[in-house]
Amino acid sequence: MPHQTEDIEIGLLLEALYQRYHYDFRHYARASIKRRLLQARSHFNMPSLTALQERVLHDPEMLPRLLAFLTVQVSEMFRDPGYFRALREQVLPHLRTYPSLKVWIAGCSAGEELYSMAILFREEGLFDRTLFYATDINPEALRAAEAGIYPLDRIRKFTENHQNSGGRSSLSDYYTADYGRAVFDKSLRANVVFSDHSLVTDAVFAEMQLISCRNVMIYFDRGLQDRAVGLFKDSLARQGFLGVGSKESLRFSKHAAAFTEFVPEEKIYRKREP
Repeated sequence: MPHQTEDIEIGLLLEALYQRYHYDFRHYARASIKRRLLQARSHFNMPSLTALQERVLHDPEMLPRLLAFLTVQVSEMFRDPGYFRALREQVLPHLRTYPSLKVWIAGCSAGEELYSMAILFREEGLFDRTLFYATDINPEALRAAEAGIYPLDRIRKFTENHQNSGGRSSLSDYYTADYGRAVFDKSLRANVVFSDHSLVTDAVFAEMQLISCRNVMIYFDRGLQDRAVGLFKDSLARQGFLGVGSKESLRFSKHAAAFTEFVPEEKIYRKREP
């Protein structure tokens, strides 16, 4: 009975967030969203999810604090180095033939993947002709991404990943250590557009040669996954590339036929010719 009550409360809270603030979590995987809401209830010392709903409805300053629980902000630079090595060795040779490029990092979190991509493109001589779009639904995450500041104790792992991805330089070339923080060079943001964009409710972003959306769709239900993949399909240029997370796949998507597996082991797809 308590579980049934919680499920009702979750449905009402998600509907309230959508109606009041236009953030739509209604089609996220329910087990994941339930776990995060229960963590938020405990963190804010609320007696129930209904109490949490009342607080967020009547206190707009509560919204970003709740969003921090509902949006996953865990990443690292050059996460899954094999993915970036595959981009470097197999995808970028194709992109090199374009006079200009557009790259979309969807669900950019605090910017780790964006900076990884910017460094990769700089090392391969493609940065100056590339416009990067970094999007997320969480304004706090976008602000963190735009700042490009990370705790210094994370840099060792970032550096290891960069080396394993086939990095052609030292990661230290791209940041300055300052008071226990690594501040990434603002030149890496010179060609970046940071934007609030929802894969749940927003439309096609722009015509892209590469879209990287990793470890985001794993939190969506099947219908929402199909919507996101359809959005990527419509956003990609002819024969554009799509990279997804290691635990994600297009195999069961209703849009699967629009893509070929380009580097299957790294979950990199290519849009088929029309």
